[in-house]
Amino acid sequence: MSDLPFGFSSSGDDDDRRKESDGPAGFDPSSMDPAALGQMFSQLGSMLSGMGAGMTGGGQGPVNYQVATNLARQQIGSFTPVLAKETGAVADAVRLADVWLDDATTLPSGVSQSVAWTPVQWLEETLPTWKGLCNPVAEQLARTWQDNLPAEAAQFAGPMMGMLTQMSGMAFGTQLGQGLGQLAKEVLTSTDIGLPLAAEGVAVLLPEAIAKFAEGLEQPAQEIIVFLAAREAAHVRLFTHVPWLRQRLLSTVEEYARGISVDFSGIADATSSIDPTELFSNPGKLEELIGSSASFEPTTTPEQKAALNRLETLLALIEGWVESVVGQALGDRIPSTGALTETMRRRRASGGPAEQTFATLVGLELRPRKVREASDLWRKLLDASDIATRDGVWAHPDLMPDGEDLDQPAAFIDRVIGGDTGALDDPIAELERTLAAERDDDTSGESDDPPKTP
Repeated sequence: MSDLPFGFSSSGDDDDRRKESDGPAGFDPSSMDPAALGQMFSQLGSMLSGMGAGMTGGGQGPVNYQVATNLARQQIGSFTPVLAKETGAVADAVRLADVWLDDATTLPSGVSQSVAWTPVQWLEETLPTWKGLCNPVAEQLARTWQDNLPAEAAQFAGPMMGMLTQMSGMAFGTQLGQGLGQLAKEVLTSTDIGLPLAAEGVAVLLPEAIAKFAEGLEQPAQEIIVFLAAREAAHVRLFTHVPWLRQRLLSTVEEYARGISVDFSGIADATSSIDPTELFSNPGKLEELIGSSASFEPTTTPEQKAALNRLETLLALIEGWVESVVGQALGDRIPSTGALTETMRRRRASGGPAEQTFATLVGLELRPRKVREASDLWRKLLDASDIATRDGVWAHPDLMPDGEDLDQPAAFIDRVIGGDTGALDDPIAELERTLAAERDDDTSGESDDPPKTP
């Protein structure tokens, strides 16, 4: 759109404000894979020729985040720096949205700071959270890979295991860098993919991405910005005042990672015809082996499927609650709320190449599959009770609906309204009530027996 309010400029304006990132000018994303592989194998060549020096570099750990950061910056390319008026515009939009949200939820405002980020700032500020998500999966995959090497390969790889670990770290870093670089250009807020990526209490909007997003819509730009600010502020309220939620999301990913196993039956075939000494004299052979290993995908266990279902359900419940609360707060104030809600729902459901890249790396799709059902559940619970009852469900993870409740919300609503949650507050009292009821049943049964004939 050409007339963005609050100081937001359209993606085609103010070309003189453009600056180059650490990557080359005019970087073509279609050339990402060859360039990434070239950089990875260039580093690999340095390790092979310099062995000791190569294995003491800065890429220690299951993922080489230096490679990931460099490739992500390259993927981002040029970007528009944030102006002071845009930072002020973000603060104004979040402040207004927060006032309106007060009428739609009992959770108080969680925003302590409102900021505007460039794509590079998003990359730098969110990297610690990505490390927490990626490390458990990468560590388990690396451990599984080492433990399942054929005996001959393990004997050969023993002295080189440090170098092989670095190679694995570079491979993960390459994939992660590609995904984060694309995500950095697409995300509109810090919670756009459902995870709390910013520091606690910080509401974030990305003006450049919002400008591009607004160009494809026929809605007033001012309404778009306030709508996105309301979504971000609602997410911040939830993650700030539901203390178990942030950790539950991360621990579910870790739980998934612990169950990772890989079918390595193909590795024996891949390595049987390779002379170990040839790997030193012919780096192309090593490249061929690494390339073939990409086809050994993790197998999904029943435990992992359960973890995936819990994660998808929780992401859907978060998104559904935010959608419901924002719709309630803005519905009578912003005419385009309904249309924008449907746009965001389709956007989250379809995902994109960046999320697919992350799914390949971590094995998880950060997309809720039942947002519509979750939003409907929260709306029906509100219709049947009140705001306090609806928001009170977030008080404890055991109170939360599960996947079956999303499909059949009536039973869940009956449980909440019927007071079945009281057992969580006083399990001893609940046990005593159960025992008392059983004693009453026994007494009643005795009194109903016919008298014995003398």
